Amino acid sequence: MMQISFDLVYLLDKVLLIVGVLALSLLVAMYSTWGERKVAGWIQDRYGPNRAGPLGILQPLADGGKLFFKEEIIPANSNRFLFILGPSLAMLVACMTSAVIPWGDVLEVGGRQISLQVADVNIGVLYIFAVVSLGVYGVMLGGWGSNNKFSLLAALRGASQIISYELAMGLSLISLVMLTGSLSIKDIVEQQRHGLWNIVYQPLGFLIFLICSFAECTRTPFDLTEADSELNGGYHLEYSSMKLGFYLFAEYINMFISSALMASLYFGGYSFPGMDSLGLSVNATTVLGFLALFIKIIAFLFFFMWVRWTLPRFRYDQLMRLGWNMLIPLALFNMLITGGLILWQGHGH
Repeated sequence: MMQISFDLVYLLDKVLLIVGVLALSLLVAMYSTWGERKVAGWIQDRYGPNRAGPLGILQPLADGGKLFFKEEIIPANSNRFLFILGPSLAMLVACMTSAVIPWGDVLEVGGRQISLQVADVNIGVLYIFAVVSLGVYGVMLGGWGSNNKFSLLAALRGASQIISYELAMGLSLISLVMLTGSLSIKDIVEQQRHGLWNIVYQPLGFLIFLICSFAECTRTPFDLTEADSELNGGYHLEYSSMKLGFYLFAEYINMFISSALMASLYFGGYSFPGMDSLGLSVNATTVLGFLALFIKIIAFLFFFMWVRWTLPRFRYDQLMRLGWNMLIPLALFNMLITGGLILWQGHGH
C-alpha cells in the first residue's frame, strides 16, 4: 500500500511538472512574439505594439484570439490527413524537447525532494537529437499535403537545410560529450556548477552549435523555408487559423528550448558563480537557479531577435556551402583538437 501511495505521489509530481513546463513554454512563445515586435521597433526607431494594453502587453492575446476564431480553410486539392498532421507534428515535437531540460535543481516539499526535470535520462543529448530530427516531418508534411508547388519547394528546401545543419550540430556536441564524459544534461550542468562553464573549454563548439540552432529554428538569416520574396510564405502558405498558429508557435517554442539547451550545455544552466557559498536553503537556491537560467534564456532569445532584424537572408547556395564546406570541417577540427587535448592531459597525469 505504501509503495502504491509513493508511486501515485511521484506520478502526480511529474504530471504537475509537465503541465508547468508546457505552460511556461507556451507563455514564453506567446510573449516572444510581443518581444520580437518590440525589439524590431527599437531597432527600426518606432514604437512596436502599443495599443492593446499598456505597452501593447495584451497584443499576443489579441493575435491568439484572431487566429483561434479565424475561418479555417483546407484546400480542395490537398491531402486532408497530411495537411492536418503537419502543424500538429511540428507543435508536438517542439513541446517534447523540453522533457530532458533541467529547469532547476531540487525542491524540498513535505520531506520529499522533487527534481525540476521531467525525465533525467542518461542519454538526454541523444534524446534531444532524436526528437529534433522528427521536426523535419512537420515541414515536409505541411509542404507535401498542401499540394502547392511553392509549399513543396519550401518543404524540400527546409528538409535539406535541417538535415545538413543537424550534422554540424551533432559533431559540435560530440566534442562536449568527450569533454564531460556524459550524455546526461543534468550531469553536464552539475559539472559546470562545481567548475568553469563549458563555453571556456568549447568556444568553437558553442559558435557552431549557435549557428546551427538558427538554421534548425529556420530563423533569419536561415529562413529560406519562409522566403516570402521567392516562395510567398513557404511551406505554410496554404494554412490559416490555428494550423498556421501551430507552425508559428512551434518556431518560438523551438527558439525557447534551443536557448535553454545552449544555456544548459555551455553556460552552466541553472548554476551561477557563488551559488553554493550563499548559505541559503535548498528551495531558495533552486529558485535563484531557475531565475539565473531564465535570464540566460532571455538573453539568447534577444540575440535571436536582434540577428533577425540586423542580417539579410542568405542565398540558398550560400546557406548549403556554409553548412557543408565550413561548419562540418570546423566541427571535425574542433573534435580532433578536443580529443588531442584530452589525450595529452591524461598522459600528463
